[in-house]
Amino acid sequence: MATSHYRGRFAPSPTGPLHFGSLVTALASWLEARSAKGDWLVRIEDLDPLREPPEATGQILNSLECHELIPDEPIRFQSRRHSAYRQAISTLLEKRKAYRCQCSRKQLKEHHGRHPNRCRQGLPQVSNDLHAIRFALDSESSLWPDLLLGPQRQTVHAELDDPVILRKEGFFAYQLAVVVDDIDQGITHVVRGSDLLEMTAQQQQIFRALGAEPPQWLHIPVILNEQGQKLSKQTHAPALDDTQPAQNLTAALKALGQNPDHSLAHASPQDVLAWGLANWQRRTIPLTSAQAHGITGVTLSPSER
Repeated sequence: MATSHYRGRFAPSPTGPLHFGSLVTALASWLEARSAKGDWLVRIEDLDPLREPPEATGQILNSLECHELIPDEPIRFQSRRHSAYRQAISTLLEKRKAYRCQCSRKQLKEHHGRHPNRCRQGLPQVSNDLHAIRFALDSESSLWPDLLLGPQRQTVHAELDDPVILRKEGFFAYQLAVVVDDIDQGITHVVRGSDLLEMTAQQQQIFRALGAEPPQWLHIPVILNEQGQKLSKQTHAPALDDTQPAQNLTAALKALGQNPDHSLAHASPQDVLAWGLANWQRRTIPLTSAQAHGITGVTLSPSER
């Protein structure tokens, strides 16, 4: 990005109320932005109404407010950004960096990822079947520095790894929308869970195809439950108890490898955040996926995909 002023964001999908794993990510991104004297934004990535309970967005925003995690600009909703995504897709199609694809998952599996309809060469005009739009990757071994994990390397293969950017059902895909909004909002740094690490090489190509430099990345360990599963709606992660924000924030600081005083759990959320900011040390964030009750998971390593 052209600016040196730090701009970060927290961008949850409203598939359910905020849980502890999401709070850890929100807090890490807030602390990184505040320690750099930068801006911290909140974006609701509401791209898939079939998976989004109508009450979830309000629950997430209420939880953030209860924990005093207040963004510096108005909340952005991706559901109101469809025209920007359509324009980005038009640009990519014109540049031949995207293509229409009629292939089903079954067909792609049967052909080991190759497109039997030769979609990258142009969709045959033989039917009115629904089609997806995919980004046309270049084969490359992508190298970049992660601010926590250090040097990263991912290999992506043209055609085999081409991500969907518009689904057959007409929904815009995360891979497109997140890049379009990061560019538009001038995001310089992205703090997110390590479960998204493997998407980074693909996203960097989309940034550059749209004429922008990628942000700097910081991937933190995901929080696991006692079964070793990532906390999520799918694994029945409990919603945050918004009546005890200081306790939640103190626990999140511990999960991030900080060493908050136990008395902070009985302080105000503002006091916990002030302590976190005054004592924030990125280098103490663990390199492992930590369970919510302090059990250590497997060590993260650079992806070689």
